[in-house]
Amino acid sequence: MTVERSRRRSRARALAAAIAALGLAVAMPLTSASAQGHEHDQRSVLLQCQGTESVSYSPGVTFRPRHFDVTIDGRFVSCVDVGGRVRSGSYQETFGLSAGCDDFLRGFTAQRTFHWSTGWSTADTSVAEISGSSTEVAGQVVTTITGKVVKGRFKGRTAVEVITLAQPSALECLTTGFTGATGLTTLTIT
Repeated sequence: MTVERSRRRSRARALAAAIAALGLAVAMPLTSASAQGHEHDQRSVLLQCQGTESVSYSPGVTFRPRHFDVTIDGRFVSCVDVGGRVRSGSYQETFGLSAGCDDFLRGFTAQRTFHWSTGWSTADTSVAEISGSSTEVAGQVVTTITGKVVKGRFKGRTAVEVITLAQPSALECLTTGFTGATGLTTLTIT
């Protein structure tokens, strides 16, 4: 692979991540190498998915830090897979957290299991070891998650997910508590 070709791919991925962070769903074009089925090139996009993530907090999150339960439901309704098998996907998580509206942006590490709809198997998954951090952008919380797939489909590959959710409302944080949000998510596996 030439250096110029590598730079073009890096710029394309950076542009796609920036657009996704602004809340726009984009389909990243497949490179000519991946379109020809050269899946062993670590820089080739193997999978690109767009969808939504819903997060709920119980009890609601207030400015005063306290313990609450977090439930995450992610749905990828549109996937482009170089291998032509993954059509859609999902992930679900439930865990406890202690925080307040002021410290939602701290980093985290976790394990995320993506469940794939391939038409081949009901147990087709990818387990990724992930780390993430969040920033506030124009009234939204943009979370960027990166990690490695350690088990299942795409094992050994890199995963990058960008999730854009509404920022907690100051009024909700002062009263009943911020109870959840739904926003766009984009996942890329290379």
